[in-house]
Amino acid sequence: MLLPTPLRIRSGPAAAVAVLGVALVAWVVTLVRMRGMDAGPGTSLGGLGWYLGIWVTTTAAMMLPSAVPVVSLFARISDGRTSGAASRVVLPACFVAGYLVAWGAFGLAAYGADRVLEQVGGDMLARDRAGPYVAGGAIVAAGLYQLSPLKRACLRHCRGPLQLFVHSWRPGRLGAVALGVEHGGYCVGCCWGLMLALFGVGVMSLFWMAVLALVVFAEKVLPVGERVSQCVALGLVALGIWIAAAPAGVPHLISPSAPSLGEMP
Repeated sequence: MLLPTPLRIRSGPAAAVAVLGVALVAWVVTLVRMRGMDAGPGTSLGGLGWYLGIWVTTTAAMMLPSAVPVVSLFARISDGRTSGAASRVVLPACFVAGYLVAWGAFGLAAYGADRVLEQVGGDMLARDRAGPYVAGGAIVAAGLYQLSPLKRACLRHCRGPLQLFVHSWRPGRLGAVALGVEHGGYCVGCCWGLMLALFGVGVMSLFWMAVLALVVFAEKVLPVGERVSQCVALGLVALGIWIAAAPAGVPHLISPSAPSLGEMP
């Protein structure tokens, strides 16, 4: 069942304000920590600990604004099933924590894949060799995924998660975390292609992060979200071809002379 977007936004105002506050703090931290670090496609991800901290922070910044309606709905339902102000505050926080755990797991998988590509591909992935073709191909693949049945199914869940809450509700804090992980899994299924595109244009690029955050918000929250997803598919395919053919002409695509994050701790 898909609830009208305005209704979902009005529900759970305290939870909505809290989530937006966390997202704002995450954006501030991201701006402070990552300014000037974008090295374009193929940016080194640095050490695992540093990367994981940045990944969770940037994921919270990009994804939490679009998750506000879902957290608000969860807060409304938990209000009716629990008593006490503490539970009404803690349970939505646990749900958000589970949501970020799901994205953290995806980030770890992406880190592992990046390390494998470095070992296998070596210099072949450099910008003056096969790098633009690999980056462009990844972005084209992300665009094609936008049109897949799995993308549509996950997007519909993210836009109307009531069935998940009705059929998979679990009591208590651990139940809230588990429910957050499950919803986060649908969100990963919906947006992993967009994240793949972010890796293709520069995973540390503040400009492309902002673009992705706007796309995710439009897809999940706006009434025309599913149409937006289809338009984004066309845009990604065109961008991928452009990067493969003439990367120097793509705006906000950093040149290979930019500093590498390989020097990060």
